[in-house]
Amino acid sequence: MQTSIDIELDLCGLTCPLPLLKTKQSLNKMLPGQVVRVVATDPGSERDFQVFMQQSGNKLIQIEKSDGKFYYWIQKS
Repeated sequence: MQTSIDIELDLCGLTCPLPLLKTKQSLNKMLPGQVVRVVATDPGSERDFQVFMQQSGNKLIQIEKSDGKFYYWIQKS
């Protein structure tokens, strides 16, 4: 899947709730349709991001897991 990325956040090493809070801050500054790619190492981030997407209306385009890292592509609604 090839998605244009507008903002990239490296949140490796941060634990809950920081990855979600920093992602929310970035989304607040973005325009509708823009995409942020988040890299995190907190395993709890997977659940947090899925719940947040349901509540916020933003779109979780893709999730990948590799070598202890979680990659999220999120589109601003």
